[in-house]
Amino acid sequence: MKTLKGKKAVVTGVSRKHGIGAAICEALAEAGADIFFTYWSAYDRTMPWGMEQDEPLHIQRKLEALGVVCHSFELDLSKEEAPQVLLDKVCEVFGVPDILVNNACYSVSLPYSSLTSEMLDRHYFVNVRAPIMLSVAFANMFEKPQGGRIIMMTSGQSLGPMPGESAYVATKGAIDAFVKTFAVEVAEKKITVNAINPGPTDTGWMNEELKQYLLSKFPFGRIGTPNDAARLVRFLASDEAEWITGQIIHSEGGFVRG
Repeated sequence: MKTLKGKKAVVTGVSRKHGIGAAICEALAEAGADIFFTYWSAYDRTMPWGMEQDEPLHIQRKLEALGVVCHSFELDLSKEEAPQVLLDKVCEVFGVPDILVNNACYSVSLPYSSLTSEMLDRHYFVNVRAPIMLSVAFANMFEKPQGGRIIMMTSGQSLGPMPGESAYVATKGAIDAFVKTFAVEVAEKKITVNAINPGPTDTGWMNEELKQYLLSKFPFGRIGTPNDAARLVRFLASDEAEWITGQIIHSEGGFVRG
């Protein structure tokens, strides 16, 4: 069912075909939404999972094959001007969007003893400043009578410790707090604001040893997939979810910590 036909969605952090961002774009496109996504290849190329040649282009072609309009834009969200640059570009090709999915993140595992202010700033710029300022700019321009949606991606950092991820959990924790307050502030504009914690998700970064360990923590006997998160994003973006706002939704398949 084309529940999002006529809607325009912005999704950040869509560099890899097997990533959550690509799955989100596909789920929204299947529901009829036109898509504008960002990617930043320089980051993914430095990560252990890497990326294939022209992955963003392949993602765009796949989305267009679903019958929607799709644009992509390479953008370093750590830059202060990036949020306004992005939304200006979106408005140039689409008009004012209806849906904003803040999926991009920055994460580098390191022990607390190696944490520097520079490394903390890198996490902050992408994980806090960019999604917050994108959300503010989105809300400022949204003047439609209803249907505004802001969806954040978070990581369950409030549910238990994540050793080696001090900078990541600190910055992602800020998003949880932001969602609860910002949802109240923009409700008058008929915008909902929610965050999704998809739990451990197999996007290509897990080795076999880790997969086997995690399998014992999932009562359904499988690890989370990008499509699990994407389906929830699609629901929250729909009219069916108009009464859900200010929530941090832990959609982890019953993942057992400890």
